[in-house]
Amino acid sequence: MRFMSIASGSSGNCSYIGSDNTHLLLDLGISMKRIESGLSNAEISPRDLKAILITHEHIDHIKSLGVISRKYNIPIYATYGTIDGIMTTGSLGTYDYNLLKAVPNNGSFQIGDIRVNVHPVSHDANDPVCYSFEEGDKKISVATDMGIYDDMTLDFLSESNVMLIEANHDIRMLEAGPYPYPLKQRILGKRGHLCNEASGRMIRELLHENVLRIYLGHLSDKNNYPELAYETVKQAIMDNPYTNDIREFGLSVASRNECGEVVEI
Repeated sequence: MRFMSIASGSSGNCSYIGSDNTHLLLDLGISMKRIESGLSNAEISPRDLKAILITHEHIDHIKSLGVISRKYNIPIYATYGTIDGIMTTGSLGTYDYNLLKAVPNNGSFQIGDIRVNVHPVSHDANDPVCYSFEEGDKKISVATDMGIYDDMTLDFLSESNVMLIEANHDIRMLEAGPYPYPLKQRILGKRGHLCNEASGRMIRELLHENVLRIYLGHLSDKNNYPELAYETVKQAIMDNPYTNDIREFGLSVASRNECGEVVEI
């Protein structure tokens, strides 16, 4: 399996997950030009994609859904509530609504040789979810846009070889920052976003001896710094039973502006 973060941040999100025979995109929150460019780094054409999966209907996850649908006619999988939200987003323009394929917010289905697993998350959207992807004993997971997590979320993400986990904000930066009070409360709430400290605690629970890469994702451009997110999570996972050298976990921050490398497992 392969994973590549094309973009991750509060301004836009898109990831590639693939096998030798099956190529998928997760979210379309950046321009089509950037998505096409990112896929070319993995030597993939958008016409090679079997499907697109959407986590929820906020614009930083569906910005290019309309234009990509019109150009490439790729099936788009999302929960029932997310599809309702997509269909009422006027900025996407007109496209073939038959491309939208509804899936339950808790379960699994097969696309080519990749098993796609779906799990609900706590966020202020219609029916938001996170996804994991499996081929044989290999597992890749992406979990962002959640104010809290629980044991069921940890169980869902467990045994991931590669994971992208939200580290959206530093609480002190958010509290002292320029956002209006209601927006600060939304971000800090149970249906908001994970702070750096919560991300570190969550990731520590997900560690195991076969973790190959951990990405911190969906960073705020106003209330976080990549270095701060990295150091906060690093401190949280330093004391673990698997390794004395956290470099073995491949901890890094997914960029909002630059396409990441292709990771193979």
